[in-house]
Amino acid sequence: MKLMSLFRRRSIHMNIAIAFSCLILCTTVILSFSSYRLSSTAVTNSSIQKTSQLVQQVKVNIQTYIGNMESIASLVISSRDLMRFVDATQAERESDESLKRGASQYLRSVVQSRKDIASILYVNKEGDFVSDQSHAVMKSKSEWMQQDWYKLALTSSGEVVSPSHVQHIFEDQYRWVVSISRKLPVSSRSQEGILLVDLNYNVINDLCRQIELGERGYVFIVSPSGDLVYHPQQQLIHSELKNEKMQTVLDMQSGSIKLGKAEESKIYTVATTSFGWKIVAVTYPDELIENKRQMQNSAALWGVLCLIFALTISIFLSYALTKPLKNLEMHMKKAERGNFDIRVDIEGTHEIGKLARTFNLMISRIKELMNQIVQEQEMKRRSELKALQSQIQPHFLYNTLDSIIWMAESGKVDDVVEMTTALSRLLRSSISKGEELVPVSVELDHIRSYLTIQSRRYRKKFTYDIDVDDHILGSPILKLVLQPIVENAIYHGIKPKPDTGHIRISGWKENDAIVITITDDGEGMDPEQLRTILMDKPGTAGSSNGVGVANVNHRIQLYFGHDYGLHYESEREEGTVVTLRIPYLNMEVKGDETTGKMDTG
Repeated sequence: MKLMSLFRRRSIHMNIAIAFSCLILCTTVILSFSSYRLSSTAVTNSSIQKTSQLVQQVKVNIQTYIGNMESIASLVISSRDLMRFVDATQAERESDESLKRGASQYLRSVVQSRKDIASILYVNKEGDFVSDQSHAVMKSKSEWMQQDWYKLALTSSGEVVSPSHVQHIFEDQYRWVVSISRKLPVSSRSQEGILLVDLNYNVINDLCRQIELGERGYVFIVSPSGDLVYHPQQQLIHSELKNEKMQTVLDMQSGSIKLGKAEESKIYTVATTSFGWKIVAVTYPDELIENKRQMQNSAALWGVLCLIFALTISIFLSYALTKPLKNLEMHMKKAERGNFDIRVDIEGTHEIGKLARTFNLMISRIKELMNQIVQEQEMKRRSELKALQSQIQPHFLYNTLDSIIWMAESGKVDDVVEMTTALSRLLRSSISKGEELVPVSVELDHIRSYLTIQSRRYRKKFTYDIDVDDHILGSPILKLVLQPIVENAIYHGIKPKPDTGHIRISGWKENDAIVITITDDGEGMDPEQLRTILMDKPGTAGSSNGVGVANVNHRIQLYFGHDYGLHYESEREEGTVVTLRIPYLNMEVKGDETTGKMDTG
């Protein structure tokens, strides 16, 4: 949600650039990492394969070497000199020293011909023995019969290859050797005996040390029993300062396995000889990839270069994609501020081009509709003004004619003449070339004629006076706005009153407005009548035959705005004060039309 909120607050240009950048960054990182891993895996597999070949080579060499030793042992067993000693009885060996000397000389000749053989010994259960060392003193029978080479050979049907060990058959001799022991077949004359061939440990040591497996890699050999035949750090192994995964190695027949974690991990590559020895090469993964750091740097460098190039392309593409949208947005803001004369240049036929074309059509249509609305509103305003004026003119005419008829019926000829003359002046001023605005002085003349007519009709019922500031007489006012107010004052204020009433009309300039008050001391109105008088509801004090002060108030606000209009104040038995407020305007006469504008001075 936070990520989506972050994208909503940014521009589309930024969002596209960020999206492209994230996609490219992830792709570059994945490709760089994958490239490095594939290269690393390929080099590691190649190194493991090479190590396996080296281990196989060591295996073949050791098998060949041990096989040669076994062949030599077979050759020794088949020699006539040794077999004469083996087949001789104990008495014959004691009486004929040449038997042992001949056998010893033969064995010594074999040892001297091969530097990889440390010694050759034949011994039987009786303790009789012969070796290549004629002057060597052999240890007691109880000691050497307990050694592994002897016990294993007795129980085996073939050659027994022992792990590397210190051979201590002879007094004062402690050689590090690998022993091959073999039980000789028993004849009718010979005792059960064992042929022992001790191989120089240095030969195996030299074979294994020739193998180079990095700075820390090495080869070791382990017997099927888990005893070490060879290890370059054998002393550390015996002192338990170093250990190897022996059980894992013994469980493997061949192949490679990675053990350990991180920098301590090792790769064990195992090959098994025909006689059970495990040839194990130990390599370190970090050393298998000699140019690991170079590969990492190369992958990182190409990744950064590709990233920079891709980001540059993404910024350019995002700018190219969003430029038409930004242009469209700029024109929309202009349209929002009311400028509908703008047009967006259409670039291409893609979705943005179609959107620009639709926007242009929309702006054109909005402009047409706005012009149409303005014309319709203007026509509506004029129609409403004409309708309101036409409502008031008949209303006034009917009342005046009623008064004249009443006076004629009473035989008051002079009053009829005076009222008819006043009515003529009223009708002439009402028509007044169809103008909507007239000077305040004209409107006052109109109301004087009206009051003259009404005062004649209602003799001794009311008096009136008009006191208007001369500075506002030339300012325009809507026609026929005072007459309905005065009419209401007479009919609903003074007429119900038993005593003579008084109507006062006052006017003055207040700031940039004209204020005219119509005050009567009639019956007044209660709060409910006062609240509803400007609502033009049938049956209220402000309505007479559906025409009255509500229409006057509506005309003023329709023409000058809602800041202007009528305001009523009234109390029962106290009278009513009506305040008319309009803007102060200077009159300008152009041809037959009278217009007004706000006074700036």
